[in-house]
Amino acid sequence: MSPALFLPQSVVVARLRTAGCVFAEREAPLLISAAQTPLELATMLDRRAAGLPLEHVLGWAEFCGLRVAVDPGVFVPRRRTEFLVQQAIALARSRAVVVDLCCGSGAVGAAIAAAQLEIDLYAVDVEPAAVRCARSNLAAAGGQVHEGDLYEPLPRRLRGRVDIVVANVPYVPTAAIGLLPLEAREHEPRVALDGGADGLDVLRRVAAAAPGWLVPGGSLLIETSEDQAPRAVDALARHGLLARMVSSDELDATVVIGITPGDQAAG
Repeated sequence: MSPALFLPQSVVVARLRTAGCVFAEREAPLLISAAQTPLELATMLDRRAAGLPLEHVLGWAEFCGLRVAVDPGVFVPRRRTEFLVQQAIALARSRAVVVDLCCGSGAVGAAIAAAQLEIDLYAVDVEPAAVRCARSNLAAAGGQVHEGDLYEPLPRRLRGRVDIVVANVPYVPTAAIGLLPLEAREHEPRVALDGGADGLDVLRRVAAAAPGWLVPGGSLLIETSEDQAPRAVDALARHGLLARMVSSDELDATVVIGITPGDQAAG
């Protein structure tokens, strides 16, 4: 029997509103449809009211038309990151070698794989919980998920053979972490959020090592903020990449793209 028969949607909406959920009307039907019993619905409501991200309560997030599993303690993929995926897909060629750094749940790699039928996909994250989650999400695409710091755990045989490196690096300045919504501060790993003093510490490390992994004409794509983008472009250019910025007003998203010099275009 549907949990809604015991707890009407209006009651669920009211409970979510009381808890401070801005999108209570949108969240209520998702919770009702996900619950198998009234008790499960009540438990889910309690967890959401306690501040857990909706995606952690549901166990999944919608991303690029996919339902991506998101386990507790794993970074929740944001809709703006769909722009990063779009840019990677536009550059990827058939049978490309794609590396998803700071992969979190593996949402970015999964979305690229769903659009490109034949890619050789690798993903990396430093968080064990994220690695377990990504392995589940990327299994169908044959993706290999490695635990470790950026490029360090990747197979050495990939050096100089990667067509696309895509990275949703942490880029929130340390001093701004306290301004994030409570659910992000309390329930997502800080390592997935904190980008150092100016938010670009991890981006610089990704850019510095990228030329050693990319093929000639290979592409590095990194999500950043609009304010950080000029410095991010400079960071990529400093390591010999032909760098530019692209943005989407619709998704409020900014991506910096760096191409290694060479004749082999990844597009």
